[in-house]
Amino acid sequence: MPPSLKPAITFAEEKDLDPAKLVRLYQQAPWAKGRILEDAREMLRHTDVAVTAWDSDVLIGFGRVLTDYVYRATIWDVIVDKAYQSQGVGADIVQRILNHPRLKNVELFWLCTRMPGFYEKLGFSSKEQTGMVWRRSKQTRLE
Repeated sequence: MPPSLKPAITFAEEKDLDPAKLVRLYQQAPWAKGRILEDAREMLRHTDVAVTAWDSDVLIGFGRVLTDYVYRATIWDVIVDKAYQSQGVGADIVQRILNHPRLKNVELFWLCTRMPGFYEKLGFSSKEQTGMVWRRSKQTRLE
């Protein structure tokens, strides 16, 4: 389709979306391939802020935040459909999160990622390595 006829990408703050659309998007990322509908539905229910990107009614991008709205916020699951990558969609999602009116007082945003180069271009620093991780085994989680 010629660029002039291509539908515009729209963005929304939306956590009440159809979790099946999100699971379809997750299947494109190695870090999220095993995610299932029921877990995605529950995750969305407990998400504080979500930013979505759409091409018509197709979900093409997503990012979410868990926060106390004052001191800390953590950005999770920034993902863009492979067909729309390198078009600024991911950067736009992150900027919309950082500039979100409900998050304007947050002092520090945390980000867990394996793509530091992309986020450093958006002003994130990889110099502050102060986190630790505890992982629940899949066996324990299923019991």
